[in-house]
Amino acid sequence: MDQDFIDTLLLTGKLAGWTTAILFVIGFPIAYLLAYRRFPLKSVAEALISMPMVLPPTVLGFYMLMAYSPQGALGSFLQSVFDVRLAFSFGGVLIASVIFSMPFMIQPLQNGLTAIPKSLREASYTLGKSEFTTFVRVLIPNMIPSIITAVAMTFAHCIGEFGVIIMVGGNIPGETRVASIAIYDEVQAMNYQTANQYSLVLFLISLVILTVIFSINKRKITTI
Repeated sequence: MDQDFIDTLLLTGKLAGWTTAILFVIGFPIAYLLAYRRFPLKSVAEALISMPMVLPPTVLGFYMLMAYSPQGALGSFLQSVFDVRLAFSFGGVLIASVIFSMPFMIQPLQNGLTAIPKSLREASYTLGKSEFTTFVRVLIPNMIPSIITAVAMTFAHCIGEFGVIIMVGGNIPGETRVASIAIYDEVQAMNYQTANQYSLVLFLISLVILTVIFSINKRKITTI
């Protein structure tokens, strides 16, 4: 294995890892609001979060690229004030990846929260526990399978993403060239052996992740 192959896989893992970590932090509050709160335009919010599951990746990638452009309001502001360029950079790809992977984190967490009996929360509140304490000591321990599913699905989805990354980040070695783009590159160059190596690694990672998810869900069903 050459250094470029290793660097590409490390960059893929870096992107997937950071995306999953960021979404884990912001996903819980959003999932909690969607599961237990009523507010105006809640259905619109849920639809917007779920949009990446049905929207072609190139559509989101195009709009993200336009937003990052120095000719756009956001891109111009960031470049003039902070000297930050998001287009064709790892940071820009990371933001796009977080947005595009959002439903894969939030939906399993939301489903896990709504599946917890309301009586458990009410019992905790009756004992004088705060909402935060109830969340940490009652809700989280009772939704571990959902948490693992959310993290695994987000990571697996991210390592296979192609459309958003190629639109926003292009194909810059060491910066935005992840494994999915490398596969396309190698096939175009007729380097099928290298393309097969990338594909096999992604295939095995996805297989392991899905096996873990199905094993957890099967165990959860048998214990009910």
